Amino acid sequence: MNKIKVNLDKKISASYEICIGQNIIDRIEMIIAKNNCASRYVIVTDSNVSTPHGEKFLTTLKAMDIDVDMIELPDGEASKNIDTVLNIAKKLIKMGVDRKSALIALGGGVVGDMVGFVASIYMRGIPYYQIPTTLLAQVDSSIGGKTAIDLPEGKNLLGTFYQPKGVFIDLSFLNTLPSREFKNGMAEIIKYGIIDDTDLFSLLESEVKAISDRDMALLLTIIEKSCRIKKRIIEIDEKETGLRRILNFGHTIGHAIEAQSDYSISHGDAISIGMVASAKISEKLKYLPSKDRQRIESLIRAFGLPHRIPMSLSTEGILSRLKADKKKEDNIIKFVLLKKLGMPFINGGVPEEIIQETIVELKDR
Repeated sequence: MNKIKVNLDKKISASYEICIGQNIIDRIEMIIAKNNCASRYVIVTDSNVSTPHGEKFLTTLKAMDIDVDMIELPDGEASKNIDTVLNIAKKLIKMGVDRKSALIALGGGVVGDMVGFVASIYMRGIPYYQIPTTLLAQVDSSIGGKTAIDLPEGKNLLGTFYQPKGVFIDLSFLNTLPSREFKNGMAEIIKYGIIDDTDLFSLLESEVKAISDRDMALLLTIIEKSCRIKKRIIEIDEKETGLRRILNFGHTIGHAIEAQSDYSISHGDAISIGMVASAKISEKLKYLPSKDRQRIESLIRAFGLPHRIPMSLSTEGILSRLKADKKKEDNIIKFVLLKKLGMPFINGGVPEEIIQETIVELKDR
């Protein structure tokens, strides 16, 4: 089992480890028991994860004489809202969960985001662990302490920065992960190659088939590389006031597409389209060479991810969603753009006509 230490502001209490390995679930349970950060635990999972993993995890922890319960949520982005948060909180109160308790997020990004959010506000804050079961959550949302829920007006508009006590990444969860969810995670890994690590980008280009076939040695390599990139960035900028913003490459237009589709387009698919859009805008503004934009689009297509916006999505609707983006400053939407592969920057604002032109050009024909 490989370990990556996330050191935040030299505060021991805020720092934690990311543990990565294959078939390490038994060791995860032992570490949680040994850490003894709470007198009782509540596993929060969703209906997709509960049967194959949740019940077994619950049974094993109970066999170790750990006081533990489980809450099951409906799966999917549609449940990532304030009603679900209130439902979780009421169940915790009914269970008698207090400030000496801890939550365990067992699931994908939606579960992790909501559990982190609830942990940050329940009784003014209780500890929580992240056990991500999807590739997307393993390389992105479980790391860094960003918690959030959606509002009808947009994605992740309510949230906090609240770090977990630990993140446990078991590659064995990927054996049963549906193809669509696997591709979702690949979108974020591609993002890391684009914004930070050109060697990772080249590795992805050369090993599309083996990675798609879920070669575990390769997956361990690219997941660990992705985690190290994100950990290095959040150590410098935990609260997203500067450098951490580059992690939003492709997310500005991507989140608008995701929300405009009523979340029928998955996060990874939306971010893939958003990355193509950001690369095109970078090219239009004479920052990014055409060959780099073409490499980005080719890699996204090679992994079976979309590079076009469905005609059914309103251009005006997407633009309206962009104007509600939580990262805008006054009326300026600042994009993460590229000068070349591995060299992102935050620009001072893209003219609306360029954004609109790009959206129209990316519509399916």
